Amino acid sequence: MKIRATLIANRNVSAITNISAPKVRNLPLAHILLASVALYAGDSRIETLVTDQDVLMQGPSGPVLAQEVLDLMRLHAVPATGQNYQVWLAYRLGKSTPLREAIDARIGSGDRFTADFNAELYERFFTGLGASAQIVLAGERIARDLSQVVSFLKAAEDKSDDYGRTLETAATDLNRGLAPEQIRQIVSSLAAATLDMANHNQHLTEQLQKSSAEIETLRASLESVRVESLTDSLTGLANRRMFDETLRMRIEEARSQRSELALLLCDIDHFKRFNDTWGHHTGDQILRFLASALQGHSRPDYLVARYGGEEFAMILPRANANFAAQTAESLRAAIQAKRLRRRSTNEDLGQVTVSIGIARLQPGDTPQGLVERADACLYASKRNGRNQVTTDATPILYVA
Repeated sequence: MKIRATLIANRNVSAITNISAPKVRNLPLAHILLASVALYAGDSRIETLVTDQDVLMQGPSGPVLAQEVLDLMRLHAVPATGQNYQVWLAYRLGKSTPLREAIDARIGSGDRFTADFNAELYERFFTGLGASAQIVLAGERIARDLSQVVSFLKAAEDKSDDYGRTLETAATDLNRGLAPEQIRQIVSSLAAATLDMANHNQHLTEQLQKSSAEIETLRASLESVRVESLTDSLTGLANRRMFDETLRMRIEEARSQRSELALLLCDIDHFKRFNDTWGHHTGDQILRFLASALQGHSRPDYLVARYGGEEFAMILPRANANFAAQTAESLRAAIQAKRLRRRSTNEDLGQVTVSIGIARLQPGDTPQGLVERADACLYASKRNGRNQVTTDATPILYVA
């Protein structure tokens, strides 16, 4: 996904800094931050997050809009956290069609806005906003450093031209048969010019080394931000954004190389019961356990991702149906065999099981189509008793 973060123009900075203190206090911090950064995504998940800053930040509109957002959250029993506020502000503004559809579908189904679902909304539509701002700032610093490098090199070019002209003049004068004193003067001037050139080159080397070190530091910072924006903070796995990008890439690769590709979707059985019985902290422990199990059954060129909530995915390039099914069954059996204990009390949490669905890439498949088939197989495993593997090749492949 291509992201462009555009910082507000100077006139809007002035407008924000000139807002009276009471107006600023009436706006949640997330509201102010969203008015300062506009995020544009290259895919269909989010189109824009911010309307005109004057509407948001000045006059009565800002506080009124903020109160409407909080009222919406209260109506649907959504905790008033900063992340949730960003989600519901974007929903209230109506600028993200996919986000609005996701929330409307949840409301229409009558399901509660659970902590997992709220986190999933933020993960899907907002992860990367802060990273985008950091990328813009780092990019500006790199541009300044590169501009300095160009300036250094231009100065070096001018200095080299001057030195060249000095040498040419000296060569012309020496060819005229000068007196010894005149020759000594020319040699003296050449020595001075050469020393000056050496000093300039030393200074240039030091400046370029400093700029190179700063640019390398910024490059490492950008890489860190990029990795963070593509990683699920709870499990350390790839997040939904990384999954979407990798799946598109792997489908294109499979078609160009005429190789096979399999997609595995995995869901924890009765996860809500674990959360309700033991609490979300223990639920997080189970999610990390499953993430570790998936990584243990992965290969270096596979991608393991947290797809959303308690659902995980594995992209298996160059894996045929049998191998993908064997991998899934090995994973399912390993998870079933493990007895988990609550870290804080050492209580037995009981048996954790998973349902798995597998789909193979077919001619004409889109990423969405492949995911939908794997998801259908996953829910077939759920409907048929859970703790089993279903593929799109056979109705039920493995049943525990």
